Amino acid sequence: MKTWAPLTVALLLGWLTPAPAQATAQEARAFVQETADEVLVVLKNQDLSSDQKVRRIEDIAYARFDFDTMARLVLARNWSKLSPEQQKEFAQEFRRHLSVTYGKNIENYRNETITITADREEARGDWTVKTAIERSGDDILVDYRLRKGDGQWKIIDVTIERVSLVANFRSQLQDVVANKGADEMLRILREKNAAGQSILPNDGKVSSGDTSTGSP
Repeated sequence: MKTWAPLTVALLLGWLTPAPAQATAQEARAFVQETADEVLVVLKNQDLSSDQKVRRIEDIAYARFDFDTMARLVLARNWSKLSPEQQKEFAQEFRRHLSVTYGKNIENYRNETITITADREEARGDWTVKTAIERSGDDILVDYRLRKGDGQWKIIDVTIERVSLVANFRSQLQDVVANKGADEMLRILREKNAAGQSILPNDGKVSSGDTSTGSP
């Protein structure tokens, strides 16, 4: 009996410990659920003004999104055309522009809830967590692509109804960088941010287009 004891313990521990892929999926789902819960707490707080809600959601996004990686993904092959100073400025202006583009949508919140529906492993160890924003009428499908760095998950892309945020911005900026240069692209982005205007058609509403995140 004593001879079997170590083997029995090892088997039990093996059964109780999630497989690597299962553990990763659980971590990724938990990260997205925590992010959604934090945002919903802000949106449901009737004591906050719209501007206060935007600021608090920005703080959540700054902690949970990898804006440097998103900036590289947006510019893709054009990223290397920017100097280190331009790259830093673009990452900052792009982060600001996301708030300009999507911050106004806060006023459209109507007690929707968010449900995680599935997840899948991606290339490079990335993970996609699929969710549905449940509302009266049709649900809105939103996928979050996560990448792990320094032992921590961060969001590197959001796909709304099969349209990638990264790809949507890339389609608006890559031709400007290629044909007019990085300085002109940064000037346009600064001006749009100052005016509170989005560079996306229809102020960032979902439209058809390239849904590929890419992997620079």
